Amino acid sequence: MSETFDLIVRGGEVVNHAGRGMADIGVRDGKVAAVGDLGQASAGEIFDATGLTVLPGVIDSQVHFREPGLEWKEDLETGANGAVLGGVTAVFEMPNTEPTTTDPDALADKLARAKGRMSCDHAFYVGGTHENAEFLGELERLPGCCGIKVFMGASTGTLLIKDDAGVEAVLKNINRRAAFHSEDEYRLEERRGLARTGDWTSHPEVRDAESAIRSTRRLVALAEKVGKRIHVLHVTTAEEIAFLARHKDVASVELTPQHLTLEGPEAYERLKGYAQMNPPVRDAAHRAALWTGLAMGVADVLGSDHAPHTAEEKARPYPASPSGMPGVQTLVPIMLTHVAEGRLTLERFVDLTSHGPNRIFGLADKGRLAKGFDADMTIVDLKARRTIRHADTAARCGWTPFDGFEAKGWPVATIIRGVTVMRDDEIVARGQGKPVRFHETLGT
Repeated sequence: MSETFDLIVRGGEVVNHAGRGMADIGVRDGKVAAVGDLGQASAGEIFDATGLTVLPGVIDSQVHFREPGLEWKEDLETGANGAVLGGVTAVFEMPNTEPTTTDPDALADKLARAKGRMSCDHAFYVGGTHENAEFLGELERLPGCCGIKVFMGASTGTLLIKDDAGVEAVLKNINRRAAFHSEDEYRLEERRGLARTGDWTSHPEVRDAESAIRSTRRLVALAEKVGKRIHVLHVTTAEEIAFLARHKDVASVELTPQHLTLEGPEAYERLKGYAQMNPPVRDAAHRAALWTGLAMGVADVLGSDHAPHTAEEKARPYPASPSGMPGVQTLVPIMLTHVAEGRLTLERFVDLTSHGPNRIFGLADKGRLAKGFDADMTIVDLKARRTIRHADTAARCGWTPFDGFEAKGWPVATIIRGVTVMRDDEIVARGQGKPVRFHETLGT
């Protein structure tokens, strides 16, 4: 008697823990039930993946979806739509909303807003502040929380912790790995006068490489002092890559597609405000160092740092223009293009977008295309040649810094817990996202 599954993804090339090869995926009750030759098995649904490549579901561990309070830029629903259209199965969303996500009620509100509206699975960071530091050990254990996020620079109000005493207080009170925006606010304050009105090429001068490495040295020293784990977000400098390679015992590293792809000053001259983000897009030498760090294994994960603003806001003359750009929908095609052009292997891409998040964040049932895990799959056509366009952007802002980019490889289906959510650029199952589960908060 042949086996029966709810879904079989049949005939595709699978890239997972076992390497890269032809296999079928059998799904039962939302979980991977079998990987191998299932030619004799039957299923309620068959997904013909002939000619396609089946990856573990891509996880974007840094997005800003702007809800509540800033919904004219983005909201949880539109952000999640962009994610699944881009082949992303789960996102971790940031706390710098209005109000900020810094207490149990704010986290519960985001989870309630996500229910029935977000089409991808999701978790939310809680922001660390001077005021809530003593409660962070409780907050980080709340269901739906992916960890604590601290802004050492590039933020305002209570979310900014620029002093060592404040960062140390956060680290002392937590047990999970905390994520940090690492720029030295003291140096940034000194250098704001270097901004040239209307000249975006001055952005990486204001927020120079020294601002980043100075903060990261301070952060690592504090993590080592109190024996806690840190995750350094959107690393941008050659100095940080070399330094963090010596401190992998406490520090994990995130890179972004933007910093790996765009390059100053060309990007600023061409894109103007659309190229502005924090930390900045830097010059060719720094970009080359990021690729070296990726090749050497210093980088643990890729995150898009999806942070949309309206075109009108971005058109303000620098430095009045806000920092941040959309990216969740373009992460997969941009990085598949780098794969096609030989800068990284497909296996390394999977490591950075699935296996890496599984390890770094302690995902209970995601990040691996293996028996017993959630049946999350990003199915891609490596032969596809598509042009990224503003008009196809699901983000409410309606633009992308990669407009006109010729992608070599494209996501053609997004499967989340065995449900086909996106197929051929169309969302076919909406609002079914659920909170992500973590090893360190099971049972809470």
